Amino acid sequence: MNVIAKQLNTAISQANPHILEMLSDMGKALFFPKGILSQSAEAKIKAHKINATIGIAKQGSHVMNLPAVTRYITGIEPDDYLPYAPSFGLPKLREQWKNHLYDKNSSLAGKAFSLPVVTSGITHGVSVFSDMWVDKGDVIVLPDMMWGNYTMTFTVRNQAKIVYYKAYDDALTRFNTDDFEAVMRAQAAKNDKIITVLNFPHNPGGYSLTREEADRVAAVLLDIAQSGTNVVAACDDAYFGLFFDEQISRESLFAKLAGRHRRLAAAKLDGATKEDYAWGLRVGFITYGLTADKEKRDDLYQALEKKTAGCIRGNISNASHLGQTILLKAMADPDYQAQKQKKHDLLKKRAARIKTVLKNPAFAKGFDVYPFNSGYFMCIRLKDVDAETLRLHLLNTYGVGLIAIGEKNIRVAFSCLEEDDVETLFDIIMRGIKDLNTT
Repeated sequence: MNVIAKQLNTAISQANPHILEMLSDMGKALFFPKGILSQSAEAKIKAHKINATIGIAKQGSHVMNLPAVTRYITGIEPDDYLPYAPSFGLPKLREQWKNHLYDKNSSLAGKAFSLPVVTSGITHGVSVFSDMWVDKGDVIVLPDMMWGNYTMTFTVRNQAKIVYYKAYDDALTRFNTDDFEAVMRAQAAKNDKIITVLNFPHNPGGYSLTREEADRVAAVLLDIAQSGTNVVAACDDAYFGLFFDEQISRESLFAKLAGRHRRLAAAKLDGATKEDYAWGLRVGFITYGLTADKEKRDDLYQALEKKTAGCIRGNISNASHLGQTILLKAMADPDYQAQKQKKHDLLKKRAARIKTVLKNPAFAKGFDVYPFNSGYFMCIRLKDVDAETLRLHLLNTYGVGLIAIGEKNIRVAFSCLEEDDVETLFDIIMRGIKDLNTT
């Protein structure tokens, strides 16, 4: 093992040995290299005459560039987006996003958590989390309705074992906290370490926990940790803030888990992708909330940040400098929050329109509706027809595109559905179901 990795592991172990136990073998072996990077950093400070360390091309004091590239980007100087960004991310953006987390999660007041490390979108953040914390054979507890890419990341890439719980109760009225708790406790009884990903607002269901449900989920994880099992909880907050119901918990579960117990490691995965409607900028963040003695806490977080940056360095080098610069400037815009609220309200109106339309009892003959209150999506559960068969029929016959999930579920992305098209869409879905039932 590299000597730097050993040093980082020692710092982690001295702060909280359970965190080192929870890291994957790769997580233990990761480090942020000194080499060229550290030498270039030193030269940037001290090489006042000539600096021949940087692996980019320059002309005079500015980065070399092609007008064919830079003419399409106005308002930002080439020096602020063409050079490599640090593997950790732009320092100012990391600080700004951390402040942003405090603003959005009042329960974090007074709590210490790591400086966010910038990832290339939240998908990359999930992958980095998996590399850092997931070993072959580790158990990951996930809902039976989930984002399909978790399978690719956790089982194909890192060879974990997924154990499912029922996402919703049988009546399709709420999150199934009973089954979540039962499965988590059953796995805790058989494993020294369990991992779970808490994705709210939920993809594909569009459900966020109520305050009572959020408190119970957090209490279950805390109790398992207190009972002696190491718990790693990743909060996939990709759609954070898109809340359309007053009963919803307005905070990330990260705020309820960070710093609660030495055997409980919380990671927050979020970013500009959905929150700021900036999908192609590929700017996400991974943040850690852990427990350690106060005098060792900074050492713990810095060690994990270095390992995380080392993972990024060895994978993609760094996230988009241009994307990070644009986000940093956007967050400083005086109209930033007002613009976000306007888009939030637009999505909320679409969700409300769907609920109004689906009150028509005629739809109950063809499908049940999963509870939804947030995010981009909602799902229906078909009664008499196969989901993939219906999907293809609607696409080929009516020119309507939807997503089939399993044998009975259809996902509707109201994020890209105009309000005036809601009733038309569900009328066509019912027409398609009747077509299949009469053939």
